[in-house]
Amino acid sequence: MFSSSYRPLPQRDSRGPSTPGLFVESGSFTKRSFHKGLSFDNMPNVSQNDFTDTSQSCLSWICNLIVICLVYICTFITFPVSGWFVLKTVPNYHRIVVFRLGRICPPKGPGVVLILPLIDQWQRVDLRTRAFNIPPCQVTTQDGGILLVGADIQFRIWNPVMSVVSVQDLNTSTRMTAQNALTHSLAKKTVREIQNEKVKLGEYLGIDINELTQHWGLEVDRVELTLGSLLKAPDGGTVLMPPSVPGLEGLAGPIQQLAMHFLGHSGGSQQKQNDSITFTDELNSMTPAVVATPGSAEELLDGVKLLLSENLVRQVGACFQFNISSEGGQCHSYYMDLSQGSGTAGVGSLSREPDVTLSMSNSDLLALFSGELRPFAAYTSGRLQIQGDLKTAMKLEELINLVNK
Repeated sequence: MFSSSYRPLPQRDSRGPSTPGLFVESGSFTKRSFHKGLSFDNMPNVSQNDFTDTSQSCLSWICNLIVICLVYICTFITFPVSGWFVLKTVPNYHRIVVFRLGRICPPKGPGVVLILPLIDQWQRVDLRTRAFNIPPCQVTTQDGGILLVGADIQFRIWNPVMSVVSVQDLNTSTRMTAQNALTHSLAKKTVREIQNEKVKLGEYLGIDINELTQHWGLEVDRVELTLGSLLKAPDGGTVLMPPSVPGLEGLAGPIQQLAMHFLGHSGGSQQKQNDSITFTDELNSMTPAVVATPGSAEELLDGVKLLLSENLVRQVGACFQFNISSEGGQCHSYYMDLSQGSGTAGVGSLSREPDVTLSMSNSDLLALFSGELRPFAAYTSGRLQIQGDLKTAMKLEELINLVNK
């Protein structure tokens, strides 16, 4: 701060390498020009754990030393009282980054650390693994197709000092960088390559994100792509989605396993129906039972009330709130309590907090209970909005199977 002339910050070389994509050469990011213009270029070499500040003048160093000594003396004189303020307990998974008189110091912890009053500014950094998900976004592939692709990403901080001095909002910056890398990298691939090489593409995407965020002091541990629906088929042909269950096209990983767990038995029952033989009683065929298809949510509610039982409550064991919007823009509320007794259903809201709240249109509700639309397919396509536990919401499949019998 006592330097005689102003020295501008170094600027990034525009002739350096551009943003990476998949299958990039690892040597393209080892050049020194890639790190020019970063926020810690005018600081000590914190990436190599070297905190020696050579830019500080001799006069500045002497003044800082005098001030630090005075603060140490005052702290020791008033130690019985100052100990409550200057001693901090740091667990094993935390580190404390300290700025003493505005200059970075080595990270402190774990254990009991000393923070000097008035001259130390500190920030606590969590070293544990964090996770976030990129919501499904539209990706235009190389062959002209449009595919919804999301990702689940886990990362951790390996250098607490760099995570503080190099970026202001680490979580937001990492999320935006990962989303941009996802869209730009997958745009170089075809729809079939994305579907068939999803695991490999997730590994390459993790390498690309690490190359972009390594100077922030964090490391991406795992990237898992989640494929949504195919909005537009690629030019010059159609693409066959891997899952064979209707409504689960493009899903894989934990989401696919969850969907197959709840919907697989429905597909098996359909297969049994195709291979079964139906016997007809001719004596009773003169008076067949006619089941009318409900034309409104109220008629459907009356039919559901007849199916409520203690067995159904044992299978589901949850409360549901339905917010149904009609074509005229009006919103109606219905409830279904399958948590106690024989279960209840009616118009309005529950007296207590529901386990799951489902929002959909009136036509989608009728299609859902008639078997034309599956719950998980409606959720992945955006026609069904769920607030609460997804696994609990999928238990409605038991009630839907009873309605369709």
